[in-house]
Amino acid sequence: MKKDRQQTIPDILIRLAHLLGTEIKNRRLEIPEKFGKGYCTGFIFNEYIRLLISDYELNEDIIIENPELDVRVNRIVFKFQNIFPQTKTLQTGNQLKAMPSVLIATSRMNTDDVISIHTNTATINIEVDAGYLNELFSLSEKSPILQSLLQNTQPLLFEQIIYPSLQKIVNEIVSEPVDETFELFFLRIKAEELICRLLIELEKRDEKHIYALNSHDIQTIYKIKERILERLDTPPVIKELATCANMSPTKLQRLFKQIFGNTIFNYYQGFRIKEAARLLKEENMSVSEVGYRLGFTNLSHFSRVFQEHIGMKPKQYTKS
Repeated sequence: MKKDRQQTIPDILIRLAHLLGTEIKNRRLEIPEKFGKGYCTGFIFNEYIRLLISDYELNEDIIIENPELDVRVNRIVFKFQNIFPQTKTLQTGNQLKAMPSVLIATSRMNTDDVISIHTNTATINIEVDAGYLNELFSLSEKSPILQSLLQNTQPLLFEQIIYPSLQKIVNEIVSEPVDETFELFFLRIKAEELICRLLIELEKRDEKHIYALNSHDIQTIYKIKERILERLDTPPVIKELATCANMSPTKLQRLFKQIFGNTIFNYYQGFRIKEAARLLKEENMSVSEVGYRLGFTNLSHFSRVFQEHIGMKPKQYTKS
C-alpha cells in the first residue's frame, strides 16, 4: 500500500497530510475541521504527467518545502482557476474577475524551494513533462509560441479564458463518477485532452517573437489587467497605463498581448461586452441603462459592438 501511494500520489499532498496530522484515503485528503474545510486529491499517472485538484479553505497559510524542486525543471504547468461551480465571485461588483481561466507556465517560473499553501484555493493543476510533449510534435511545424513553451528554456506565462467545451472536461474531472479500476486511466485521458485543446488555442495566437518574463513584469501586467477591468466604463489609455506600469508603451502592449493573447483594447472590449450581457440578463437592466453604464455614448454603436461579440443585438439577447 505504501508503495502504491508513493507511485500514484504527489509528494506535496503527502507532506500536507503529515503537517495537518491526517491521512490520505483513496488518494483524497480531507482538511481536518480544526484547520479549515475542503479537500485535495492528487494523481501521478506516470513519469510524464500528474494532476492535483484542490478545493479548500484553510484558517491560515501553510508553508511546505518543495519536495520536487529539482524534478520540476522540465515541466509545464497548467493551473485552472475559478472553475468550480461553488466558487464565489469577488464582492466588488465586477463578476468578470472570477471568470474561469487557465495559466500555462514553464516550470522556470517557479523555482522556489518552498511552496505556500494559501488559505483559499480552488484550482486544478496539471503538470506535464515538456520533453514528453515535444516528442508528440514536429518542432519545425510549431508556432513560435509553442516552440518557446515546449523547449522550456525560459520563464514564460500565458493565460487562456476557459470556454464551455473546456469547462465540460473540467467538470468531468471533478465530478464524473468513475470506478476505482478505471480512475487513473480516465483522469489521465481527460488531463491530456485539456492539454491538447489548450495547446491548440495557443497555436492560434499570432505572436512572432516570445519574450522571457520575470515575476515583477508579470505582477505589473496583472495589476494593469485589474485596473482595466475595474473601469469598464472608461476605455484604456495606453500612455496612462504605461506610466502606471513604469514601462514603455511598447513593452506594456507587447507583454500584455503575449500573456493574454489579445491587445489591451480588444481585451477590454471583450470583457466590457461580457459585462453588458450579464447586466442585461442577470440584472434585468434596459439596453440604454447598460450602454450608458459601460461608457457608450452612442447606443447604436453599443448595439453594433454587442452584436459583433455576442452574435445578436442587445434586445434580441434579452429575449433569448
